[in-house]
Amino acid sequence: MIITYKELRDIKHSLPTGSISRIAQSLNIDEQSVRNYFGANKYNSDNIVGRHIQPGPHGGIVNIENTDILDMAKKIIVESTN
Repeated sequence: MIITYKELRDIKHSLPTGSISRIAQSLNIDEQSVRNYFGANKYNSDNIVGRHIQPGPHGGIVNIENTDILDMAKKIIVESTN
């Protein structure tokens, strides 16, 4: 999936409190991996992100290999607005 970096950050900022933890627990990954997915840059060997950023408008173009985190984030946003 291709998305702009700004769109990815906007999704992260739209998440209600506790969503990073909820996503991490549901997908059985650590919270830092979820934060890194949305643009943080605190890596260790255990938190591979699976995204690649190329320079471009709105912070660049992000090519996401696995959309599980993004899909869950969008679902949480929809749930929180209902």
